[in-house]
Amino acid sequence: MRIIWSPLAVDRVAEIAVYIAMDNPDAAEKWVNTVFKKVKELKDFPESGRIVPEAGNKSIRELIYGNYRIIHRVVQKSISVLTVRHGKQVLPVDEIKA
Repeated sequence: MRIIWSPLAVDRVAEIAVYIAMDNPDAAEKWVNTVFKKVKELKDFPESGRIVPEAGNKSIRELIYGNYRIIHRVVQKSISVLTVRHGKQVLPVDEIKA
């Protein structure tokens, strides 16, 4: 199973890490490492997490980590990480389009 990070997802992780680091750089580093670890675990369990309600598509799923949603698409032998959002943010549908 191959994992592909979209540029948007990478940017979102970086933005969130910068925000967390303003108060606690160690927590920011731990958060980023855990996000990447959770995504890596998808190789063994690609359909873990729930179907994203806004998508209405069973191939678009999300992992919840703390207050954040790690949204990914499972297609055959690959997992595409589409975006990472705070759970209280509205998820723009264009971030999860095919």
